[in-house]
Amino acid sequence: MNLLSLLAGTMLSQSSVNSVSGKTGLSSKQIQKLVMLALPILIKYMTQNASSGNGALSLLGALSQHKNNNSMDLQLKDADEEDGAKIIHHILGRKENAVTQDLSTQTGLGTDQVHQVLSILAPGLMSGVSNAAEANAAEANAAQAAAAQKPANPLASLLTGGGIFGSLLGGGKEEAPQAPANPLDKDGDGRIDGTELLSLLLSASKQ
Repeated sequence: MNLLSLLAGTMLSQSSVNSVSGKTGLSSKQIQKLVMLALPILIKYMTQNASSGNGALSLLGALSQHKNNNSMDLQLKDADEEDGAKIIHHILGRKENAVTQDLSTQTGLGTDQVHQVLSILAPGLMSGVSNAAEANAAEANAAQAAAAQKPANPLASLLTGGGIFGSLLGGGKEEAPQAPANPLDKDGDGRIDGTELLSLLLSASKQ
């Protein structure tokens, strides 16, 4: 599941952009550019946070408090900016000022404008991640249940290296091919499409 695409699809809809524009006075183009730049960064930092210690469990707790089934445009329109500012601070930590300044430089917006937009996006970001995590867990459970119900094929096991025939034929245990590195993830510390984040949340939910 590509979390980044899911979030971008809802947050970059014209109705969502109009909601942010109505609260900030910024143009649609300005908001769209900022959202496209900010989302991968926020997902990356959320992944980093979830990768350390009890970070994933902590994030799961926070996500449960920000569930919202309203459409994204309504969530952004009604966003609690004070709460959103706290969310952004928690996600970015000590890097908050540096990230805000970098986004300001790339978009031509003032740092206060960048911070306001991020604060509006944050509650919707949390609800979007929460919904995606639930959907991902449901898919994983369904796949596990389907695999458990699939009848075993002993002959196939023998021929694919699971038994003596496989050993005689040289059928050893092959290593699974490694997924190629994400070319956009230059730092190598978290996939920006949200795949790793959802995986971490799934593992934490089973603890």
